Amino acid sequence: MSKQKNTDSRLVYSTDGGRLCPQCLRTVVNCVCGSSKPAATGDGIVRLHRTTKGRGGKAVTIVKGLPLSGDALHALATQLKKKCGVGGTLKDDNIEIQGDQRAFLKGELEKLGYTVKISGG
Repeated sequence: MSKQKNTDSRLVYSTDGGRLCPQCLRTVVNCVCGSSKPAATGDGIVRLHRTTKGRGGKAVTIVKGLPLSGDALHALATQLKKKCGVGGTLKDDNIEIQGDQRAFLKGELEKLGYTVKISGG
């Protein structure tokens, strides 16, 4: 019995060069996709963290794991800040919202169709 090679599989990691871009199939370092590079989807679950580290004791809610990038992520951040009525920022593809807004953000993100978990402090 001979083994047939699956022609539908897509290589995502190579021991020669590391992670590969899913769009252009080159190593991440040599990716030519530029700003149109797809967002890292992770496991598909959006996680809400509360942290005070390095902020003088003030709480910040961090939204991690959103499968968005670029303008779509910026638009969602603006929408969430307006709904919460507070400030915030985008850092490293994560949305930071001032204050402990985890319960409110969970409801808003679930309305938008995301699977959300509250995690962390």
